[in-house]
Amino acid sequence: MSNINLIIEERPADIGNFLVGRLLPFRGKRMVGPFIFIDHMGPAALSDHENMDVGPHPHIGLSTLTYLFEGAIMHRDSLGTAIEIKPGQVNWMTAGRGIVHSERTPEYLRHKDKFLHGLQIWVALPKHLEETEPAFHHSGEEDLPTWVDGEVQYKLIAGEVMGRKSGVPVHSPLFFIEIKNTSDDSATISLGNELFGEAGMYILQGGVETEGTVHEPKRILVAKDAKLCTFTMLPNTTVYIFGGEPFAEERFIYWNFVATSQELIESAKQRWTEQTFPKIEGETGFVPLPLAKK
Repeated sequence: MSNINLIIEERPADIGNFLVGRLLPFRGKRMVGPFIFIDHMGPAALSDHENMDVGPHPHIGLSTLTYLFEGAIMHRDSLGTAIEIKPGQVNWMTAGRGIVHSERTPEYLRHKDKFLHGLQIWVALPKHLEETEPAFHHSGEEDLPTWVDGEVQYKLIAGEVMGRKSGVPVHSPLFFIEIKNTSDDSATISLGNELFGEAGMYILQGGVETEGTVHEPKRILVAKDAKLCTFTMLPNTTVYIFGGEPFAEERFIYWNFVATSQELIESAKQRWTEQTFPKIEGETGFVPLPLAKK
């Protein structure tokens, strides 16, 4: 019997002047544990006149996790943070009751050919923290536990699992693990009782075989039972295992807003329309509230 409950393939989505592959939310599965949004950015080759420019935009009720494979992004927010994120690092921004940030190509790369490739993820906050004070945390590679089992490399990007804990300050029980099979041979991975709650696996490159079926990249496999997570990684494969304890309450999502009630969503929409969210020092302009789809 297959342990795969659902297969979610990337769908193209335009985030302004940049095309991404959207994975979550999905009509058949809006969340996996507390993970409510996943975009695969790139891989994109940008010429000397093409840049990522996502202007000031707001968030509530979630934490954002940015993890790059290639390239660099300059993050600025209404807390006064101005920091460049590079591959292997984590930007973790907790919106709480409201934060505004921008994401742009760093100035020194704006007139050069460059690549951009990575993951943009939203993790919903527990109900009792959805209106907490906003915060930002940057984790270097040294803050992320890594270990090796044979030819298989592991990195715990966020959360606590397998006796290890990431330096990223998460707000609920979750896990986000990078697993790489760097050899020319297949490798069997059995996480057994290490995982908890709900679990999904994103295949970035290579392939994964389970119950006699090979699954290709750019898709999420959602497990029926996280505790039965056993699979074979084909040679030169990279996957990301993510999930955790789901919340009891439903989450509503509108644009960049996540909340346990429509009232909080409507309040955020009004605040952004009236431009009463906090501002980013040095930034002008903003991304307007999108019109509701009919």
